Amino acid sequence: MAKKPSVPKGTRDFSPQEVAKRSYIMETIKKCFQLYGFQPIETPSFENSETLMGKYGEEGDRLIFKILNSGEYLNKVEEDFFSIKNSAWLTPKISEKALRYDLTVPFARYVVQHQNEITFPFKRYQMQPVWRADRPQKGRFREFWQCDADVVGSDSLWQEVELVQLYDDVFEKLKLNGSSIKINNRKILSGIAEVIGAEDKLIDFTVAIDKLDKIGEEGVKKELLEKGISKRAIENLQPLFSFTGSNEDKLNSLSQLLATSETGRKGIEEVRFVIKTIQSLGLKSSKLELDVTLARGLNYYTGAIFEVSAPKKVQMGSIGGGGRYDDLTGIFGLKGVSGVGISFGLDRMYLVLEELGLFPKTVEENTKVLFINFGEAEALYAMQAITALRKNNIASELYPEAVKMGKQLTYADKRTIPYVIVAGGNELQTKTFTLKNMKSGEQEIISLEALLQKLK
Repeated sequence: MAKKPSVPKGTRDFSPQEVAKRSYIMETIKKCFQLYGFQPIETPSFENSETLMGKYGEEGDRLIFKILNSGEYLNKVEEDFFSIKNSAWLTPKISEKALRYDLTVPFARYVVQHQNEITFPFKRYQMQPVWRADRPQKGRFREFWQCDADVVGSDSLWQEVELVQLYDDVFEKLKLNGSSIKINNRKILSGIAEVIGAEDKLIDFTVAIDKLDKIGEEGVKKELLEKGISKRAIENLQPLFSFTGSNEDKLNSLSQLLATSETGRKGIEEVRFVIKTIQSLGLKSSKLELDVTLARGLNYYTGAIFEVSAPKKVQMGSIGGGGRYDDLTGIFGLKGVSGVGISFGLDRMYLVLEELGLFPKTVEENTKVLFINFGEAEALYAMQAITALRKNNIASELYPEAVKMGKQLTYADKRTIPYVIVAGGNELQTKTFTLKNMKSGEQEIISLEALLQKLK
């Protein structure tokens, strides 16, 4: 007996209805990207390992899917490597390529490789799948889509302002009212690490603090201790866990905490500009909130950090994020090119819209009218009408076989096709069509011209 087929954990098949809903989200995001002047690019699904490795921190690097070299890849490995049994040493010998972990690092590689063809500042959007060897759970998959918008070649804070507006526009069009856009700044985190005496442990500090909403205050403190951050430094960090009030209140508290840190004060100044400007311009469906514990574990952010959450009535993690990365292209040899970008998590946004019932009913519409097949002559007559309908952008189809009419009507019902057309011998003689509304059951005899007008 053949083994039942399956897909790998963390991946999924998508039905026609699911693809239609996903396309609706992507088209909405795409229109907003284009409205803001972003241009599309695409990059390969896999990159050279050296392009990706070392860009996401130790935790991120462990989640990168490696691709085995072609052919007899073991022949080039020295015997000593097998006896050591160390995968970290062996992997570079048998794998030179890897599936992309996100779209940002490949974009940085693209910018450097094509720098002489690009007009700066370069605004690009990219909507493609990425892969992470993560533990699958609700809203977290091993294969998922990201929808990114980035600007490189400008260090103006107006870009951050526009990206907040872009998030808000997308959520407004998808009716995701009540979404939260959280903002922080890596310079603020660096300043905090500096004033508590843990500047040499900045990455460990930010990775731990970013988990506050998942493992709580005590969990963060425990992880900080395990990373070698002193008890005294953690005690100095205590005010961070109790920052409350408005954005202005939090900024004022930060100003006191970071009074001795020039880097921290610079971060406060940048965040204050974005928040005050957005207050002046206004948001339609979202709220911009300063979150001083927001870190996002990726190593390359140097300025603003964004994370977006769905309305509170939905239990879902972040549905988007991003930030500024002044040094990202520098890792590929192009210095002094600042960038900032945001990402939408398509798969999580799908789950949120599904749970809230926000997909329009028209999203799943496909074929509008099915012609019943009565035989060769009638089918040719139907196909002539179908050709005219399709020229007028009316989705139409002919049932392929001349089987019992009941079977054809059942097919239309299961496909939720709203109209069925009977074009038998009588209709062929009178050059008419019998149009049946599948929902109401009403029927009418109609000419082709009237049919076109009605179905439009």
